Amino acid sequence: MEPLSPRQKDVLDFLREFLDSNGYPPTLREIARHLDISGTVAVVRHLEALEKKGWIRRQPGAFRSISLVAEKAVLYPLDEEGIFAADQLPVSLPIVGTVRAGTPEIPREDIEGYLSLDRNIVASGGSFFLRIKGDSMKNAGMLPGDLVLIRPQPTADNGDVVVALVDGEATVKRFFREEEMIRLQPENELLEPILIADDSADVTVIGKVVSLFRPTV
Repeated sequence: MEPLSPRQKDVLDFLREFLDSNGYPPTLREIARHLDISGTVAVVRHLEALEKKGWIRRQPGAFRSISLVAEKAVLYPLDEEGIFAADQLPVSLPIVGTVRAGTPEIPREDIEGYLSLDRNIVASGGSFFLRIKGDSMKNAGMLPGDLVLIRPQPTADNGDVVVALVDGEATVKRFFREEEMIRLQPENELLEPILIADDSADVTVIGKVVSLFRPTV
């Protein structure tokens, strides 16, 4: 990505803040108001420069069609058979801080921001990111601050890494269904697995972890 002029950086920062706060991009007039200018011609020029330099993407003729290009980031598949390139990023997915059971859509108050990905990486609709907290999955390469891409699904196969609700709290663990028991196994030798009766209502599988995103310094 090419460096930005101070004015272009101001526009880019405003785009980020607006997207984080509202979940959708601003209009040309909203950007103009932020810049304290009356017309939108200068706004269009700034957006053209940002797009040319690789910081944003726009869909011609569409309303509120600006998306940010993720910068300084690598997306790793969990099976370590390859690395996804972050060079085509037309789909914006929410980053959530809280996961709730029985909620078809993520409440706005639980969304920390958005991250853009290549459409081919997103396997199904409704996918979202969850930020890793703690080091219970460190041996699987999931560190505090990492984002894991979740594909929503109510079931899991043995060995899948899932996000599950246990007593109302979201946790990322490796899933195993054993005789009359569900085992949620951490990838940290210092921690004990979570054992729950197979027919218990205290655990709900929210989705499967399909990729990991780690911002680079």
